Amino acid sequence: MENLIIIGSGPAGYTAAIYAARANLEPVLFEGEQPGGQLMTTTDVENYPGFAKGILGPEMMQIFREQAARFGTRSISKMVTKVDLKSAPLAVWAGEEKYEAKSVIVSTGASAKRLGLESEKKLYGKGVSACATCDGFFFKNKTVVVVGGGDAAMEESTFLTRFASKVYVIHRSDTLRASKIMQERATGNPKIEFIWNTEVKDIFGVEEGRVTGILLHDNKTGEEKRLDCDGLFSAIGHEPNTKIFEGQLDLVRGYIITEPGKTATNISGVFAAGDCADFRYRQAVTAAGTGCMAALEAQWYLEGSGR
Repeated sequence: MENLIIIGSGPAGYTAAIYAARANLEPVLFEGEQPGGQLMTTTDVENYPGFAKGILGPEMMQIFREQAARFGTRSISKMVTKVDLKSAPLAVWAGEEKYEAKSVIVSTGASAKRLGLESEKKLYGKGVSACATCDGFFFKNKTVVVVGGGDAAMEESTFLTRFASKVYVIHRSDTLRASKIMQERATGNPKIEFIWNTEVKDIFGVEEGRVTGILLHDNKTGEEKRLDCDGLFSAIGHEPNTKIFEGQLDLVRGYIITEPGKTATNISGVFAAGDCADFRYRQAVTAAGTGCMAALEAQWYLEGSGR
């Protein structure tokens, strides 16, 4: 019987582990398929406090992991495949192996939806990104492309105009899904140009190790042409990694619902932190903050104080 099981690594999971371990809860953390989460595909992280000169995403996550281990976190390099959060005690499976716990923190994160191109995989973190807030700074006076037609795409493209000299928005139809105010903001920006009824079929620059351009396909005429650019931002949404919690935790569009201002879920003793519950900010520092909150709430729950 474990006091606390943390499902998922990344800033939320590791921060929860650090706080829980320091409270002598002896947490067990399941790292999942990609220990460190989305930051493992990020090159330079320059907006996390404490790293004045920036730090590589994987290096930063290794520091988090070592800090959690220093205080006694037991990390297991396995993927949680099934849960029973309606039982007492709470039950978690990694393959055929069953673990039981008095409390659980879910920090499984979210995955940016991608275009599904082989070149996209090879150039991720080398000009291909899904986070303008994270990586926009690296495209000063450069030409970038944003793919999408919703609020996220309009927000990303508008934000990128702070740095880039030119932003192309590629959309597969001729109408935007974004809210009217977001549309007006983007269409009224002189740095933004829309390319309608078009899809990205390939990304150039694999051999060079950086994005040099993209191949565009006109959905109406079938014509294909190259567009030179320095970066591509996919803004077609995020998908929270919460499928195994369906039917047990309350979800909205896949995101775990927590009590306002807290990390508590609809099940007593179960807490959620990071991008699996955050559809708005999706930053490393906010994920770490909710990881801290979840650990403290788990501690109070186990003490019976509730606070």
